[in-house]
Amino acid sequence: MYYPDELIEEVRTRNDIVEVVSGYVHLQRKGANYFGLCPFHNEKSPSFSVSPGKQMYYCFGCGAGGNVFTFLMEYENQTFPEAVKTLADRAGISLPEAEYSEEARRAEGKRARLLEINKEAAKYFYFQLRAKQGEAGYRYLRGRELTDETIRKFGLGFANKTSDDLVSYLRSRGYPQDLIRDAGLCNVDEKQGMYDKFWNRVMFPIEDINHRVIGFGGRVMGDGTPKYLNSPETQIFDKSRNLYGLNFARTSRKGNIILCEGYMDVIAMHQAGFDQAVASLGTAFTPGQAGLLKRYTKEVLLSYDSDGAGVKAALRAVGILKEAGLSGKVISLEPYKDPDEFIKNLGKEAFQERIDQAENSFLFEIRMMEREYNLSDPEEKTGFHREIARKLCEFPEEVERENYIEAVAEKYHIGYESLRKLVGSTAARTGLVRPVERPKSGIQKKNTPKENDKRTQRLLLTWLVEEPQVYPAVSRFLSPEDFTEELYRKVASRLFEGLEKGEVNAAAVISMFPEEEEQREVASLFNTKLIEPETRQEKEKAFHDILVRVKRISYEYNTSRMGGDMEALNRVIAGKKALEELSKTHISIE
Repeated sequence: MYYPDELIEEVRTRNDIVEVVSGYVHLQRKGANYFGLCPFHNEKSPSFSVSPGKQMYYCFGCGAGGNVFTFLMEYENQTFPEAVKTLADRAGISLPEAEYSEEARRAEGKRARLLEINKEAAKYFYFQLRAKQGEAGYRYLRGRELTDETIRKFGLGFANKTSDDLVSYLRSRGYPQDLIRDAGLCNVDEKQGMYDKFWNRVMFPIEDINHRVIGFGGRVMGDGTPKYLNSPETQIFDKSRNLYGLNFARTSRKGNIILCEGYMDVIAMHQAGFDQAVASLGTAFTPGQAGLLKRYTKEVLLSYDSDGAGVKAALRAVGILKEAGLSGKVISLEPYKDPDEFIKNLGKEAFQERIDQAENSFLFEIRMMEREYNLSDPEEKTGFHREIARKLCEFPEEVERENYIEAVAEKYHIGYESLRKLVGSTAARTGLVRPVERPKSGIQKKNTPKENDKRTQRLLLTWLVEEPQVYPAVSRFLSPEDFTEELYRKVASRLFEGLEKGEVNAAAVISMFPEEEEQREVASLFNTKLIEPETRQEKEKAFHDILVRVKRISYEYNTSRMGGDMEALNRVIAGKKALEELSKTHISIE
């Protein structure tokens, strides 16, 4: 949904960032700003700053930063339009209704009706579990040691033994047969007509990230088949793009998400305090689900069953996570089969220890591969080492590959140089990557000239926000075109527009960018650490040096790209003249 800039700015200004963030983080005032423990990474000393003047937050530890919209996007994992709506509701501002074509309006109306009927079905199942006919289901859940609070939190219910209970109830509530069928709540055939899809089952409502019921899973009571039955794909339910429990896990502050196999595993883990647990929906883990997880975390811990099928599924999931750019680790559940069984027998403290000791996914793959070889046989042992070398060739990044060669060599008592040579020969033979020579020196690599140039430009933008009174004195020397990064130019253009009017509105500049990552980067431009000189003269010299450096970067950048373009040539000539004049000009910061 697109909202006009003026409306977005009204919503932002009506929601003071200190008040909003204080609802999530304990803040204490220190000077002009407020500080607290960062909600986006674990820390013991507060490095999370909220500026009432800038109407921005920034963490000097992890780099999280932005305005009040960004905060909700990061903390609540909302999209930009969702954050706008949340804050508009908080401020009592009415947003315009979305405009749809006739076809889009019908589709949206159908979606709303499907969500409505699923909600009604979930309420019906919830009621049945607490009635006499749901005693078997309730006994089963209590037998699995679930508390009433957990049953209520996940909205668990029961589908009666009779095969037309739900259909009859929904029709009595005025829902047409077509809608009941399209929601996947019934089956239809010539012999029986329309009858319930779920019967004699404990019911698990499946919710999207906004807590709306989009489908169901049902666990049969007794020996019926299939043991677990899920809703079919519908207009609102795509198994490959949803995860059970993600509506709760997305707001967890554990810093990772635990991926397991079943509903009961997720529920048992949440009950034990591991509120970051999710599960795929009766299907193998998919790239779509990996993409969904990437919105909420960078690290996924696999807690699959420890049997053969679970190991096979974990190995497949490791590859999908790697392809999605996510870090994966594997939790060992041995000697127990699944997380639910483990926690019941050893407790949540022991499970936390297993989380802390979770195995690197690549080393897990190697350990599982080891089972296929008899390492007491020299020939098979050599084959195992060759297979390790082949797997190591899969790392495209040289530094990462070198680190894993070192780790594997140490773990499996293989000579480092021997393994490295084997990786090299394997790469040459197969046409895969070739490891580079290890650096002889232990000296840490310094920032590149380009990184230093970018930092200088960030320093200048931060200074202009902190000391806006200097802008009139520098405006004849400086323009947005002097910034060599496209993002920096866009930010400078909007910032300078405000400074021309005597306004500094850094938080409004952030709202120009709907993507969370861009908002975070823009926030960093206004929060680059400035070294505070002791005297006014030192401060003016430091500012002048930064300004001259930015002009020189601009001049060199334009010179290198001049070619035969007359316009570019004119820019270079003007830039050189401005640089020479600026070098001789005193800039007062008062």
